[in-house]
Amino acid sequence: MKKILKKLPILPLIIAMAVAIVVIAVKTKAPIEHQNLGYPAKAVEVITVNKIPFRARVMAFGNVEPAVLMKAKAEVSGKIVYIHPELKKGASLKKGTVVLRIEPTTYEISLNQSKAGLAGSKSSLTQLDVEEKSAMGALKIAKEKLAFERNELSRLQSMWDKKLIARSTLDKEEKNVLSLEQQVQDIEGKLSAFASRKAAVVAKIKQSQSLVNKGKDSLGRTEIKLPFDARIGQVLVENGEFTPIGGVLFEALGVQAVEINAQLPLRQFRALVSDLFEGENTSLSLQNPEIMQLAIKNMNLEARVRLVGNSSDQSEWNGELIRLSESVDPSRDTLGLVVVVNNPYEKVIPGIRPPLLKGMYTSVEFFAASKPTLVIPRKAVHQGRVYVAMADNTLDIRPVEIAYSQGDLVVLKNGLKEGEQLIVSDVIPVMQGLPVKQMFVEDYANKFRKEAAGE
Repeated sequence: MKKILKKLPILPLIIAMAVAIVVIAVKTKAPIEHQNLGYPAKAVEVITVNKIPFRARVMAFGNVEPAVLMKAKAEVSGKIVYIHPELKKGASLKKGTVVLRIEPTTYEISLNQSKAGLAGSKSSLTQLDVEEKSAMGALKIAKEKLAFERNELSRLQSMWDKKLIARSTLDKEEKNVLSLEQQVQDIEGKLSAFASRKAAVVAKIKQSQSLVNKGKDSLGRTEIKLPFDARIGQVLVENGEFTPIGGVLFEALGVQAVEINAQLPLRQFRALVSDLFEGENTSLSLQNPEIMQLAIKNMNLEARVRLVGNSSDQSEWNGELIRLSESVDPSRDTLGLVVVVNNPYEKVIPGIRPPLLKGMYTSVEFFAASKPTLVIPRKAVHQGRVYVAMADNTLDIRPVEIAYSQGDLVVLKNGLKEGEQLIVSDVIPVMQGLPVKQMFVEDYANKFRKEAAGE
């Protein structure tokens, strides 16, 4: 116990010495060097933002209809006596082909009767001309005789005044003069009647000529010819069948052109023509056809027609926008754009490029005229924002205002300037000021520009 007590003063001394050694070691130790690592530079793909040639385009769909569809109807009644052997559904016939005849006998008889009536009226007019000429000759002779007798009467009167002749001789001459005057009046009256008689005959000739023309027209309508190259639709009559006036005979579809009423959503139509009316208080009013047609022409839209379900590159036709439909479809909120395709039966390749037949379902892609536009890839937009690689190789998060989208492209109103570097690759994680390493993707930029130009 005494030994322990003797050792107690030594323990605090040892502890104090240990603390002193630790303090000295800490104060004399060199400071720790700190290394500022930060975030590593992120490799990103960029393209340069510029206005590039851009063609607004939209896709519409519709069915093929013939531009000319004729439903031939009988214009005269009668029995069908001839039907062309190729007048069958689906057949193709040339313009001017006689495809059908109606029994012409009744109309031939009527025409002959009208011709006979016309000939009789013309003969009557000729007879009147002869009679009038004869009457005019008789009048001339009668006037000459009257003049002679009047001279003779004057001579006899002077002799009577001198008491050289008897009174009976003078009276007899006066009687002759009166008789000739009556004859002249009768002939003149007869000549004046010729005008009304001839007018009546001329009117009858015109009537007869009208009947002849009507007969010829009716006879001509017994033979039906195709007014254009056509494919035959339904045939509704048979040989030997009686057809009334107005009865439908057959359908003929023109092959020179087809039309497609392509239905396009209104919002897409507005995007398609927005550049045309930019800055103008202009509306497409159907109330003024001239303004409407001028507006359609000024749109200068290109239309490419393809068959839905046919992936062949050769199954494409060039179309032309000719008019807009008369109303908007309220159930689908679409507007019909009527496109015409000329010569749809040319360059047919069996199994690859068929002709455009009635009822085929097609897509119509409309392209507006090319215009320099600030357009970027759609994948570069992230919830209304884009990532821009700054000159100091840092990332800038930028909000943008979008005019409209078109497929994989986005047209901007504002938010970017020309010459800036737009990041088109994904960035994870993303934060303002993130260091980036820029890699310009030339191939993607070229592909992007071709798509914007509609190529």
